[in-house]
Amino acid sequence: MRGPASYAPNVITYQHRRLAALADESRWPELLDAYRRTRAAAVARHGQAVGAAEAAPFGHLIAYGAPPELAARLFDPDGGPDTAAGPADHDAGPLWEVLATRHPWRRLAPLLDAAPVRRLVTHTRVLLGEDLTADAEPDPEGVPLTLAGWEAAGRQEGGLVPEYLRDGGALRVPAALPATREGLGQVDLPAPGEPVRGLAATRLLAVLAPWATVSCVRGTGRDAAARTAPPGRVNGGHLPFAAAYPALVRVGSEHPAQGAADGRLALWRVLAAMTGGPRPSRAEIDSLVARLRCFTWSEPADEVRYLHLTLEDPATGLAWAVSGNADI
Repeated sequence: MRGPASYAPNVITYQHRRLAALADESRWPELLDAYRRTRAAAVARHGQAVGAAEAAPFGHLIAYGAPPELAARLFDPDGGPDTAAGPADHDAGPLWEVLATRHPWRRLAPLLDAAPVRRLVTHTRVLLGEDLTADAEPDPEGVPLTLAGWEAAGRQEGGLVPEYLRDGGALRVPAALPATREGLGQVDLPAPGEPVRGLAATRLLAVLAPWATVSCVRGTGRDAAARTAPPGRVNGGHLPFAAAYPALVRVGSEHPAQGAADGRLALWRVLAAMTGGPRPSRAEIDSLVARLRCFTWSEPADEVRYLHLTLEDPATGLAWAVSGNADI
């Protein structure tokens, strides 16, 4: 006779198939009810993180395929304690991001009440090209509800927001900068620049790219690169900030519980801190981006997910380096 260890996976597989069949038949109210019961029961047994993970595959089916009026109820607490998905609930990606990729803001706006989820869905729609300046409430941190020119230029590469699949999984572009070695040349690096410690922008860059080494120096981008790059000569080159933008957003949204909106918001916090003001205007951010000098380089260990970038602000004489390889 088989014990619980061999029996439980079969039970879970059967449950997944049964609930997927409900989606195939568009029996969305039944699937939502099953999602809520599964989540609440799993949270009671194992806690929030495990409970959310156990129900997430069913939530993905709902967020992807259900009419928005029902799919938005994933985040509605009217089902009782521990039945509603939160910003961190995810399967192939955050459930709110799956929902946001499926419907325009005009369909979703009247349906979303949870403030964190509503904000993230808003910024996802912005990343997908919508201008919500006149159609959504202002962002609490002042992040614009339309893409800046340099964001739009970077977005043309595509792949900022994953393309989710109906039965789970997603097509996403990994974070990689430089994405190719074409256009790079041999560059001699100087001695490492003088470190500058304690700046908010450095701390926020480390939050944006948790697997990277982040530092700030007083000097040029090459001075900053010398603190983390192989000593001497590297294969590198300069690029506009717009070309670095997609990789920075992807790095900031690599955790399964994070979406592209998280990456965008994290990057705007970095740029705001680099201006030195408490709440800079969009014009000040645009001015900073226009003057930033960016330098990137490749390293022998680079494979799939890596980032090597410096951001030099000639107005302040400061330069930040963010460099790492998530595959090591």
